[in-house]
Amino acid sequence: MSNMNSQVGDHPVYDARSELSGGKIAILGVQHVFAMFGATVLVPLLTGLSVSNTLLWAGLGTLLFHLISKKKVPAFLGSSFAFLAGYAAIAPNQEPDLLRYACFGVACAGLAYLVLAALFRTFGASKVMKFFPPIVTGPIIIAIGLNLSASAIANCETNWLVALVAIVVGIVCNIWGKGMIKIVPILLGVIASYAVAAVIGLIDFTPVMEANWIGMPFQYERTVFSLFTDGTLNSGLLISAVITIVPIAFATMMEHIGDISAISSTVGRNFIKDPGLHRTLTGDGLATALASLFGAPANTTYGENTGVLTLTKVYDPMIIRIAAGIAIVLSFCPKFAAIIEVMPAATIGGISLVLYGMISAVGVRNIVETQVDFTKSRNVLIAALILVLSVGINFSSTGAIQIPLGSVTIGFSGLATGSLVGILLNAILPGKDYNFGEDGPNKTGVDLQIHQGENFADQKRRK
Repeated sequence: MSNMNSQVGDHPVYDARSELSGGKIAILGVQHVFAMFGATVLVPLLTGLSVSNTLLWAGLGTLLFHLISKKKVPAFLGSSFAFLAGYAAIAPNQEPDLLRYACFGVACAGLAYLVLAALFRTFGASKVMKFFPPIVTGPIIIAIGLNLSASAIANCETNWLVALVAIVVGIVCNIWGKGMIKIVPILLGVIASYAVAAVIGLIDFTPVMEANWIGMPFQYERTVFSLFTDGTLNSGLLISAVITIVPIAFATMMEHIGDISAISSTVGRNFIKDPGLHRTLTGDGLATALASLFGAPANTTYGENTGVLTLTKVYDPMIIRIAAGIAIVLSFCPKFAAIIEVMPAATIGGISLVLYGMISAVGVRNIVETQVDFTKSRNVLIAALILVLSVGINFSSTGAIQIPLGSVTIGFSGLATGSLVGILLNAILPGKDYNFGEDGPNKTGVDLQIHQGENFADQKRRK
């Protein structure tokens, strides 16, 4: 029997295992897969990582998260967009060899979750969160989107017509669409642009025809483990990858807290207390670390699936675990992955143009929603230095601050430099005013996901 509540507000909450048939439960699981799919597979397309491997670790990561969080939190873990800037900094041309270094950096970022989880358990969330207020995370997020903007334009330039189809269809469906069309505008934009590219002959379907129906989702030579066994390890690049990517975790950990708060509000249970942020952070962090070690993108709790919870009023975590199982099964079909991987660069460029702008806009929203006081000089200085260092260094001639240490040269990216300076300034300067409570959901304003659109419940309320 499920332990879900029977009522949340004015809405009934269904117990999936006692009130729904097996067929309906399966359909609900498929619906969660559909909700996460468009965003989850977009990350490997933007980074050069494997689509099949991404689906595999989205499923396995979700199951691991549920195990660590005592099977209480109905959250799905899909690909995180926050680390796109890290992959781009280390492997700007999606070189497989360099992507392994980026994945090592992301794995270390996943381990940073465990450190924060331990601090939460030891000192309490309210004390620790003083070091990561919106005045730090907001500008970091703005810089993430701005630093990625050049790559979006470069992809669009391969065929502006195809790129504009993706942009226009996504916008039209999001603003004027009804029902299901309004829920998945990004996915529809991708499909429309993909179709136009196929019609005008931009897509070579040979890889699809040659791909097997069944195969392994990952290759050992594209995992982090191969770095330490093939004799090509560059220790300086390895350290640079860690320094560049780990600071991004400061934003993603705040995003995680916001997502758990959103799920708590949706379900009517305080998951911040039970099973506790220390457990959910541990689950998310371990899922990210393991996925990255095997060459897949970082994981994060998905707001898209929280929208499905709102729509269906079925909050049983078992439904999410079914969705995870479906994702794992799909990962063993190379032909399915090949259909996605032959997507033209212009389609990816059109969608990423919107996505990267949305990431920066989320940073602005982060600052506005949490009411950061810019009449205080400390806040102006912190934001200014984070933005100028993050963007300025990124677009400088070297793209990083190069520091030689003996025979090894370590590079500090703009985002790493800006993040570290912002965190240190916030810790040193007087006048901290951010308060985080543990007794209920907290609005962090951080949400780096590419939300498809409103769910049906949102549409009904808006009307």
